Amino acid sequence: VQLQASGGGLVQAGGSLRLSCAASGSIFSISDMGWYRQAPGKQRDLVADITNTGSTTYADSVKGRFTISRDNAKNAVYLQMDSLKPDDTADYYCHAEVVPMTRRKIINYWGQGTKVTVSS
Repeated sequence: VQLQASGGGLVQAGGSLRLSCAASGSIFSISDMGWYRQAPGKQRDLVADITNTGSTTYADSVKGRFTISRDNAKNAVYLQMDSLKPDDTADYYCHAEVVPMTRRKIINYWGQGTKVTVSS
């Protein structure tokens, strides 16, 4: 199972970016999917999470600006980021709780980081 993330880049403050992440491989089911971020010298923190039924959780710092969504048919999760601020600059990682076909238990998978840089 692999998670492939894309969509990072450089944007000015107030701008928008959309991150995408798709899971591939021998997948039986996916529970929660989400996005975390890690700024230089800081720990990796949750940005937003979405369950397989669509319930969402957001970090206080992004509420009202970021929107998480998923497409269960495509095993994909998205993060629409609006009104970006310099403090949003970080490496963004997608995460999924996956039950692989061969394991039949939940395993945490991470995508590679995608860099988001917001200039002031």
